[in-house]
Amino acid sequence: MTSDPRAVISGSPMSRIQVAVVAITVGLNALDGFDVLSISFASPGIARAWGIDHAVLGILLPMELFGMGIGSILLGGVADKVGRRRTLLGCLLVMTVGMFMASRAQGVYDLSAWRVFTGLGIGGMLAAINAVAAEFSNARRRSLNVSLMAIGYPIGAVIGGSIAAVLLKQGDWPAVFGFGALATAAFIPLVFWFVPESVAWLCQRQPPGALASVNRTMSRMGHAQAAELPAISAEARKRSVGDILKPPLLRVTILVTLAYFLHITTFYFILKWVPKIVVDMGFTPSSAAGVLVWANVGGASGGAVLGLLSLRFGLKHLTIAAMAISTIMLAVFGRGQANLAQLSLICAMTGFFTNAGVVGLYGIFAQVFPTHVRATGTGFAVGVGRAGAWIAPIIAGFLFRAGYGLEFVAIAMGAGSFVAAIVLWLLPSRTASTQAVSLQ
Repeated sequence: MTSDPRAVISGSPMSRIQVAVVAITVGLNALDGFDVLSISFASPGIARAWGIDHAVLGILLPMELFGMGIGSILLGGVADKVGRRRTLLGCLLVMTVGMFMASRAQGVYDLSAWRVFTGLGIGGMLAAINAVAAEFSNARRRSLNVSLMAIGYPIGAVIGGSIAAVLLKQGDWPAVFGFGALATAAFIPLVFWFVPESVAWLCQRQPPGALASVNRTMSRMGHAQAAELPAISAEARKRSVGDILKPPLLRVTILVTLAYFLHITTFYFILKWVPKIVVDMGFTPSSAAGVLVWANVGGASGGAVLGLLSLRFGLKHLTIAAMAISTIMLAVFGRGQANLAQLSLICAMTGFFTNAGVVGLYGIFAQVFPTHVRATGTGFAVGVGRAGAWIAPIIAGFLFRAGYGLEFVAIAMGAGSFVAAIVLWLLPSRTASTQAVSLQ
């Protein structure tokens, strides 16, 4: 019999069910990558079918980002209050309905509303899966597993984008969202059967039946059952999701949110502008799509490498290094390349470091926010950071319109990662929450 199941999970090797849960979080994050790229693939068909111009299309394209920002901020708190599992199932249901209804949309306003609705579910899911990946991991592999979860995004962008391209050859744009609805629905039974409620959350919140739920999960992991739940102090019982905006977490929340916001401007500049820039360089639109795929392949590789390096080196310093090199790679990208092969290589390397920075930030969220606000803190940082995703393409567009060349614009947008690295440097290496993250 053990006194604290969280300590057992933290100090024991990963069981099969824990590995399965982390794998499912990778797949869930891939849905985000598919969703972002699917609207890009579907947009030409939408514009053709409804006769809308670039200005209207420009408003429609980022609608899911608006919903994701709201969903991350609001539903992250829900995950900390009602549980990770319930939140995931609810968000998947919202996403399934949203994608299905998007495939039946009859106009811009209709489609925009369902894209926002879908984004709400994705935003809440992103906040929850970061907590799930961290809390189902042991101490040694926590950063690695959170990194693996985060690289689901570029994996989903590559695989989902390829599937969307095939679907569009055989049908029209509604097929893309129809496939998204089916893929999302397929995860509902996977989460229901293979993702139990987080033991860390159950020990922290202790709802009715928590001990029985903890012991069922511990048995599935191959661990001994607990005689009782850990005692919660009177001070701990007063904790709330609002603690992210109170000392001592306030400074941490501000720093990681600002770092994410700044770095994501660089990340989304690459994601949104690469196809247009490649075409402006004189290459074909099909070549531009291929370059974007290579940027995502590089992104997935960068996240995986950073996760492996985190087993031996500090995550904060790895993330700072990735952000600093991102700035350099943006400058190299801005100088242009003589041929498509060189351009694809530079974009892959740029994606490698920019996405490694994003992956590192997700790992840092899991470290600096304790259990009772882990999803809330992650959701707040991601939700506010999505504003960076909104403004990055806009800022770059205005700079291009003002007459600045690619080299200047690339350096200016790469500065976001450089400033983010400075902000992250100010984050204390060991906060009160990181000292107790394995048990609280």
